[in-house]
Amino acid sequence: QVQLVESGGGLVQAGGSLRLSCAASGHPFNTYDAGWFRQSPGKEREFIARISSNGDVAYVADSVEGRFTISRDNTKNTVDLQMSRVQPEDTAVYYCAIRPGSLGPFKYWGQGTQVTVSS
Repeated sequence: QVQLVESGGGLVQAGGSLRLSCAASGHPFNTYDAGWFRQSPGKEREFIARISSNGDVAYVADSVEGRFTISRDNTKNTVDLQMSRVQPEDTAVYYCAIRPGSLGPFKYWGQGTQVTVSS
């Protein structure tokens, strides 16, 4: 059974940085695309970034481009989200997810980690 556990969330001041990490277990991690999403109260879940199974293709949403970077380490079964120059609007619960291959919906999800940005 696939399990994803996020860590690294917390309280950070606007303009600061935070690194989220997601640890995967239960299936060969290097066969899955990985992604990060976030959800704020009263808002729909928002796509943030994704990275291909071998890490050679990465994409981030326009809303965070130039500030957030996604990376993965298949030797450690982890996918990270480096957040820089954070703003109060980045406050949300952040989720990692994986999917087999590069198409279709993300199938497995973590429980989420709260990120709060103070102004």
